[in-house]
Amino acid sequence: MPSVIGLLEERERAAAERVEVLRTEADRVLAALREAELDWERFVVSRETVVEVLAGPDGVSEADTLASGDPEPSPSPSPSPSPSPSPSPSPSPSPSGAVPGSVVPEWCEGLVVSVLSPEYQRIMTVLIAAQRALFCKELASELGVEPVAAKVEGVRSKANRLVRQGWLVKEPSGRFALRAGVRGGGS
Repeated sequence: MPSVIGLLEERERAAAERVEVLRTEADRVLAALREAELDWERFVVSRETVVEVLAGPDGVSEADTLASGDPEPSPSPSPSPSPSPSPSPSPSPSPSGAVPGSVVPEWCEGLVVSVLSPEYQRIMTVLIAAQRALFCKELASELGVEPVAAKVEGVRSKANRLVRQGWLVKEPSGRFALRAGVRGGGS
């Protein structure tokens, strides 16, 4: 008859082997998860980059033009000697200077934050409320964005677009700040 201690040692060894197998499996799953998260982050950043690249100089993306039913994006209008109206419905500047449907119009004196799309208005609203320059992680946190690289990079991409269009300035430290003269107005 086996001893109680011997039986316990046998079961202890079996449990230790099971723990080691599960740890190995957990390490494999965690490595696969890290790899999948990196792939996901790369796709998020790639998609945002493509959207920015496809955006024309007036802020309307070629993807939006294609989605509107036009078989091809309209070529940029060339100056015409006759003032005849164009048959295709192209966006015309509003009295505020913004082009309807544009995501981030180029900033000029008199434009207010409310001409921006909601996601860009939120960024501007946070910076207006903060009354100071913010690092991207701080901005993302204030927006309630998950603190994962892909989400923070999405905010950074949008903030950089606002910099390129003249709404924000990027300090040498990497902080984003409102450009002098930018007003909230109806955001």
